[in-house]
Amino acid sequence: MEHRLRVLVACEFSGVVRDAFADLGHDAISCDLLPTESFGPHLQCDVREVLQPGRWDLMIAHPPCTHLAVSGSRWFKDKQKEQEEALEFVRTLMEAPIPRICIENPVSIISSRIRKPDQIIQPWQFGHGETKKTCLWLKRLPDLKPTNIVDGREARIHKMPPSPDRGKLRSVTYEGIARAMAEQWGQYPPYKESR
Repeated sequence: MEHRLRVLVACEFSGVVRDAFADLGHDAISCDLLPTESFGPHLQCDVREVLQPGRWDLMIAHPPCTHLAVSGSRWFKDKQKEQEEALEFVRTLMEAPIPRICIENPVSIISSRIRKPDQIIQPWQFGHGETKKTCLWLKRLPDLKPTNIVDGREARIHKMPPSPDRGKLRSVTYEGIARAMAEQWGQYPPYKESR
């Protein structure tokens, strides 16, 4: 590998995206309020504590969608304060002093309250025969190219029955998408500001 990126995977406890970058030799660390569920470098804290200038080359962020996703719109009127706080958190991530950034979220009010996504992807474009429309807001990153378009369009995540772990299970990134992020975005050397 010609270069090693310092990659921060924000709001990730599963380690799926972190491990995809680490497997390719990058210095990848996940960060979440929850402990990691897999072995690997992990910061258990509020990600805002580690957004110092010059510390990271790339951030992939998965802000919690509880108060943002349009799938929960029937409760929006009762959680306006929580929505504003969630949107402010997204803005902080988008404006972080990191050269390259991807914010990942399902279809949400980010599109109408901050800006439209740069790209919308589906798991079936990356080897998983499922549907789960996922929006990407990108800074100095190209669109993610599909790697393995497969048949099957099951809405498995949407049909998941209620359980104490449902939210956590729904938030885990598909391995095919994580691998595509690492392979495609990990190839760019650290960004240098032109003078």
